[in-house]
Parts: sequence; C-alpha cells; structure tokens
Amino acid sequence: MTQTILIADDHRLLREGLRALLERDGFQVVAEADNGRSAVRLAKQLQPDIVITDIAMPDLNGIEATRQMLAEAPRSKVLALSMHTESGFVLGILEAGASGYLLKDAAFEELSVAIKAVLKDQIYLSPAIAGVVVGQSLGRLGSKAR
Repeated sequence: MTQTILIADDHRLLREGLRALLERDGFQVVAEADNGRSAVRLAKQLQPDIVITDIAMPDLNGIEATRQMLAEAPRSKVLALSMHTESGFVLGILEAGASGYLLKDAAFEELSVAIKAVLKDQIYLSPAIAGVVVGQSLGRLGSKAR
C-alpha cells in the first residue's frame, strides 16, 4: 500500500520540488498546505500517514500545528523539515508530538530514510539535531542529579 503524505511549508517551490521527489520515490502526496491552519484542516480531512512540516509558517506555526494535527489525525506521524537548529524549535516540535526532525540542507536520500523510520514508529533526528537533543537531555539529567 502506498504511504500518503501531506506537505506543509510556506514556500511553493520547496513544496513542488519535494512533491516531485517523493512521488518519484513511490510515495503519494495527497495535499500541500502553505500555512499551519491549512495543514491542520487537511490533516483532519485526509488523515495522511505522514505530515512533513516546516516550523516557521504563517497563520499557525509548525509547533502548534503539529499539536493540533495530532489531536485531529492521531494515526498520522509528523516529521519536521526545518532550517532551525536552535533547541527551542527542536524540542518544541518534538514535545508537540513530532516523530522526527530533519534539516532542510539534508539530501533527499536522508529525507527518504527519515520518512521510512517514522512510518515504522521510530524517532528520526538529523545528526546535527541529535546533538542538540542529547545535550539538552544531559543538561536536564545533570540538574536533577544535584
């Protein structure tokens, strides 16, 4: 069965390019959203297997959109695709329920690996992001030990 994907990003060229690559790789892109509110509405309506979302979007940011999408489409998985490496963004969207975080400078092959991991109920973090998450977690653990 073909996996269905919703792409949420405010940049049209990115959405169209991503759609072409995903469809070439055998995925079915069921819709595109150019803002967070549209992403939530489409996720609720279409119940995609995975939503690939940016964090910085108009009307509703990707963190709050993720929280709402997962409430409206609980079987969907969310994979963040962003340029932001700051811990606030990374931890914010993971705490909202995203199953992965990938940087926009990644190669398409890494995105494909991330999608497949997330669809298998695994967490996927870009190597550059993994350091942010681990560092933050170790900081929390260190402060609890004191």
